[in-house]
Amino acid sequence: MVAPVTNHKSAGHAALEVELVCCESAVTSARATSPMKLLTPRSRGTSVWACTSSFGGGLVAGDETRLDVSLGENARCFLGTQASTKVYRNPAARPCGHETHATLHSGSTLIFAPDPVQAFAGSSYRQKQTFDLAPTASLALVDWMSSGRAACGERWAFNDFQSRNEVWRAETLPAERGSVTRSSFEQEDALRLTEPRSGEKPIFVDSLTLDPADGDLAAQHRTGRFNCFAMLLLLGPKLRDVAQKLLAEAGAAPVSRQSPLVFSASPIADGAVLRIAGEHVEAVGREIHNHLAPVSELLGDDPWARKW
Repeated sequence: MVAPVTNHKSAGHAALEVELVCCESAVTSARATSPMKLLTPRSRGTSVWACTSSFGGGLVAGDETRLDVSLGENARCFLGTQASTKVYRNPAARPCGHETHATLHSGSTLIFAPDPVQAFAGSSYRQKQTFDLAPTASLALVDWMSSGRAACGERWAFNDFQSRNEVWRAETLPAERGSVTRSSFEQEDALRLTEPRSGEKPIFVDSLTLDPADGDLAAQHRTGRFNCFAMLLLLGPKLRDVAQKLLAEAGAAPVSRQSPLVFSASPIADGAVLRIAGEHVEAVGREIHNHLAPVSELLGDDPWARKW
């Protein structure tokens, strides 16, 4: 049985539990409180498909949301979003925050592929995503962001943006984790590695901070001509072949001067990480999908077939 997700009743909290039932992955619990929404267009099958959304189409000043996910042994799940996560302008200087925590038990597979975060001019956004994996669990993680409303001439005009991803391996996974409050967002330094937890070890940590106080975000040696940055992480036995293929394709790809899309790939323990920079969000999305196309076999279908 899946360890139950903490039953928070605070605003902006969503939780999803997936188990293997009669040899198929199935949603055993799905709940959300406003402004979060949790949809499960495929609640049972080779894999569960779920997506998050929000009332109002995005985050306004002061919104803090949380998503908890738990996958039981050998369960499979694709988790995305209905559209890009829009972070609206913030005249009152009240930052928005989002936290994701996922627990993956033995043999389970999570394809975590939201659409990009789109931070509008004058907004502030901070997110943290933590994944606790059993030794035989597999994870595909997509984390990406756009420059804002570039078509309106609004590029890299937000007040600040922070994103942090942590992936941990553990022999014994915790039953549950406490809720995250505003104070924990404020007190944690996004560039400081969390103290190791008993019986667990970090296998991947990635932090990004973009703050105009450090210099013009659109400067040549910061974001420059690019309007989208993305990371794709592949880990675990179910995605080992996909990771090896990614590394081979990236290594063989030619490098062109002033290319509208550039990328690099690196091997890591039990997987690979791909980083992409593109002038156009759509081109970055297609590149991500190209590398994730082989996971359609694990999911039973292609969740991006009618999207990109």
